[in-house]
Amino acid sequence: MKITESEFEQLFKENQPKLKSFIYRLVTNTEDVEDLSQETFIKAYKNLNKFKGESTFKTWLFAIANNLIKDHFKAQKRWTRNAQDNCSQSIKNSSTLQAEVMNIYAKNAFDIKNHIDYCFTCVMKYLPLERHVAIMLADIYDFKVAEICKIMDKTEGSIKHLLFKGRKTMKEVFAEDCTLIHKTGACWKCSELSNTGNTKAETQKKIAQLELVKAKKRGDTTKLYKMRTALIKGIDPLQSSNFQLHDFLLNQTNAANGKTYPKVDKACSDL
Repeated sequence: MKITESEFEQLFKENQPKLKSFIYRLVTNTEDVEDLSQETFIKAYKNLNKFKGESTFKTWLFAIANNLIKDHFKAQKRWTRNAQDNCSQSIKNSSTLQAEVMNIYAKNAFDIKNHIDYCFTCVMKYLPLERHVAIMLADIYDFKVAEICKIMDKTEGSIKHLLFKGRKTMKEVFAEDCTLIHKTGACWKCSELSNTGNTKAETQKKIAQLELVKAKKRGDTTKLYKMRTALIKGIDPLQSSNFQLHDFLLNQTNAANGKTYPKVDKACSDL
């Protein structure tokens, strides 16, 4: 199957939004997204004669991007389980960061659905990279296992193992930490950030309206996980109304990852 240059440009344009959101959810840095997206375009264009139609163009494109992303992460550490807590402490210890958060927040009212997407992105970054990629391809971008095998250059058994282990970790983290579905959840993003600029009653009202929260009483972690991913599929993080806020926090979390900060008991909104 031969693709002309004009067909290539059109196909790339059609797939670019999802490709960019895929890259962003992995690298969480807009400059890196642009660089990796451009590198993907260039590499795909140079190797256009190697596309034989044995997979869809989208699968082939994501495979190229995935290889570039693997190289990008070779020298970087995965986030620790307490990375978000470190972010919280770093902001609490800096009047400059507190002011910046509040300034950004004032321009964009908190949206609980966008927050769930943001939170999912954060939790995925605890996973080993291959599990992270497999989870996103299957559960957010709806690739089939056979397609993921081509993208990641792995056997079907390997992909199924990555998905099983990745989903297991994700469900465990949400069950233990998430304020939305666990009465003792300790996630500071929900308990502090969502109340910044809102009354607690307003925030709880928005949360209570979510089907995810209504379903939590049944205690089915697999069902809750699927409800999260179903919600997230409809969100492009780069076009989200809370993008500026979430992008700032993702960058701060990355900067704070693995560091130790003096504990501050007050919430950000109280400082």
